[in-house]
Amino acid sequence: MKTQHMNEKVISLESYNPLEIYGVNDGNLNLIKRIFPKMKIIARGDILKVMGDEKELEAFERKFSLLLLNYEKFGKITDNDIRHIMEEEDNGSFIKETTRKGQDDVLVHGREGLLVRARTKNQRNMVLSSDRNDLVFAIGPAGTGKTYTAVALAVRALKNKEVKRIILTRPAVEAGENLGFLPGDLKDKLDPYLQPLYDALRDMLPTQRLLTYLEDGTIEVAPLAFMRGRTLDHAFAILDEAQNSTIPQLKMFLTRMGRSAKFIVTGDITQIDLPGNQTSGLIHASKVLKGKTGIDFVFLDDSDIIRHKLVTLIIKAYDHNKKIDKQ
Repeated sequence: MKTQHMNEKVISLESYNPLEIYGVNDGNLNLIKRIFPKMKIIARGDILKVMGDEKELEAFERKFSLLLLNYEKFGKITDNDIRHIMEEEDNGSFIKETTRKGQDDVLVHGREGLLVRARTKNQRNMVLSSDRNDLVFAIGPAGTGKTYTAVALAVRALKNKEVKRIILTRPAVEAGENLGFLPGDLKDKLDPYLQPLYDALRDMLPTQRLLTYLEDGTIEVAPLAFMRGRTLDHAFAILDEAQNSTIPQLKMFLTRMGRSAKFIVTGDITQIDLPGNQTSGLIHASKVLKGKTGIDFVFLDDSDIIRHKLVTLIIKAYDHNKKIDKQ
């Protein structure tokens, strides 16, 4: 009897959370083993060792890569995914079909099956504008999804390899003496200002992947002052809360734009926290850059608010009161 020669392949999962790939109690892994009964599959932490004949090993590696790609797109692996991808001969068709069927408006397949999409007319305008322009200003009140949509566009661009990194920044308007009494180093003092950006990223990327990106600099979350003197090539950069940037600060940020870069600037001109009589850089930019080729302004309003229904009521009440005060 002829002895079959066994080849071996080692697959590293260091960029993933192994639990999310192997499944609870190795449920995903056990299903894969049943689909490939002739192969020996051993999982140790983030290393997957696979042994079998050369032809079957090649097929396994190709299909497992598609399974990981599916995980990156949709943020999870189901039994259905495994059967469709690992059992089908035309194993690329499942991903293509799933992407085509009603998924064209989805920006990012986030964690736990979350579908991140533009949900209102002006959010969709943001998406179209960013596709057509390298610099977009998104201006509107709280709760209209400006920041969330911008971060989704950045994550989409990174996943599609349109950019090499994401830069998320905010002006810390109290980053002077007012923060001095807070404990910790500079990062500890500034992180509360950047928290909404972290929150959006956590919705859209697997935990381990996000941590890896933050550690290796693929994603950078930093206060606006840290942008000075840099050139951002092949980057998707977002300046959030731009109404609290001064004219020189906003000019500094905009002139960081390097080759193959995309910029989105978001802000709410009704909530300016700049001290004294300083002019908001966002209001100034909306005047001096309006109508310039390659630059677009998208304005969101009360109809785009997707938070609790009371948020719309509150904003309208304050706007009404402001009009009365001016009379």
